[in-house]
Amino acid sequence: MSVPDFKHEPVLLEEVLAALVIKAEGCYLDATFGRGGHSSQILKRLGAGGRLLGLDRDPTAISLGRERHANEVRLQLVQCAFAELGDALQTAGMTQGLDGALFDLGVSSPQLDDAARGFSFMQDGPLDMRMDNSTGITAAGWLAKVSEHELLRVISEYGEERFARRIASAIVQQRSEKPITTTAELAQVVSDAVPTREPGKHPATRTFQAIRIAVNDELQQIDLALEQVVNQLKPGGRLCVISFHSLEDQRVKRFMQQFSQDDPMYAGLPVIPPERRARLKRIGKAIHASAEEVRRNPRSRSAILRVAERMAA
Repeated sequence: MSVPDFKHEPVLLEEVLAALVIKAEGCYLDATFGRGGHSSQILKRLGAGGRLLGLDRDPTAISLGRERHANEVRLQLVQCAFAELGDALQTAGMTQGLDGALFDLGVSSPQLDDAARGFSFMQDGPLDMRMDNSTGITAAGWLAKVSEHELLRVISEYGEERFARRIASAIVQQRSEKPITTTAELAQVVSDAVPTREPGKHPATRTFQAIRIAVNDELQQIDLALEQVVNQLKPGGRLCVISFHSLEDQRVKRFMQQFSQDDPMYAGLPVIPPERRARLKRIGKAIHASAEEVRRNPRSRSAILRVAERMAA
C-alpha cells in the first residue's frame, strides 16, 4: 500500500502537548491514532526509552500508520475499539502504567473526506459510516431494519434534532418504496422532511451524526474507555480528551467530575477507604481552539479539550 499525500492538521495540538507534560522516558497512549498527527509530535518529545501505543478502530488508519512509521521502534499500533483498550495495553506489554493518555473523539477528517466511507453528505457515496469498515452492519443495513420508534429515539437523542419525528417518518416511508443506500439519498430525504433551516448548517447534519453514533455505538464505547484508562494511569499521569459535540463532552465532563470526588457514601466520615477516594484531579477549565486555529482549520471550531490528572492512591 502506498502512503497517500494528505494534509491533516491535528486539533488543539499545542494545547494537548502542553497538557500531557510529556516525559522523555514516559509511556503514553493515543487512543485515537487517526493519521498520527498528535502521535508524531508526541514521538518527537520522547527519548529512546519512551513508548507510545496508538489505537484506532479504523483498519486503514492502522495500516497507513504502520507503513509511515515502519522504522519507529518506540511506537506500537493496534486496531481495536475503545472497549478493548485494557486488553490492547496488556498485549503491548504496557502494564506499568501510563504517564498520559489522549482521546480525540468522533470521526476523523480523512474519514469525512473519503466519500467511500459514507460519513458525509457533502459527497455522494455508499451509506456505510462504520469506523471499522471490515465488520458490523452499515448505516444502510441499520436503516433498512431499525424500527421507526428506535429511529426516532436515535435521531432525537443522538442528533438532538427537533424535527426527529418528521425525519424518522420520512425515512420509513422512503425505505418502504426503495432502500436508502447512498449518502445523497439519505440527505435528500432528511432535507425534504425538515421545514426550516439552521443558518450555516445542512439540514441533514444532526441526523447523520445520530446514525453514525448508533452504528458505531460511540457513546457506550467512550464510557467503557474512560472507565478502563483511569485505572491505567500512573499517579500524576494526565488524561486529555477532545470532544466535538455536546453528547461527547457531557460524558467526559461528568466522568471527570465523578472521579474527582470522594465516594459520596463516605461523606462526613473520618475514614474513607483508598479505593473510594477521588482518583482524578481536574486541571484547568475546558480549552477551546484559538481564533487563529479556527481560521486555519474550521473543523476545530467545536473542539473542547478537558484535562485531568491521576491522583496518588
